[in-house]
Amino acid sequence: MDANDDLERSFRERILEDVRPWGRFRAYPYELGATVKIITVDPGRALSLQYHRRRAEFWVALDPGLEVTVGDRVWSPAPNEEIFIPRKALHRLRGLGPRPARVMEIWIGDPDESDIVRVQDDFGR
Repeated sequence: MDANDDLERSFRERILEDVRPWGRFRAYPYELGATVKIITVDPGRALSLQYHRRRAEFWVALDPGLEVTVGDRVWSPAPNEEIFIPRKALHRLRGLGPRPARVMEIWIGDPDESDIVRVQDDFGR
């Protein structure tokens, strides 16, 4: 087991789910998370194929119409599907549906926006 496996297990073990009369909620561990974002991807657009040296990420698909790449795996996550992206893993998010689609992203590790290595980018960045 490597450090990424330990980090993912530690993060997932701290997720709290509670059932209430009106439904349920999931609380994500803030002590490991550095930044929380809601990313909206327009139809036909994609984030760069990228990786991070100093942080892992945890995504929750909020809408249908997304395609996720993590390493060699490419799939369309279901809404509410939780996805762990290990540090240094190539990853990408693409909008496939007819409407914009969102993912919640939690950074685990260094909260520096410049910690991004773009391998391929549709916008020439």
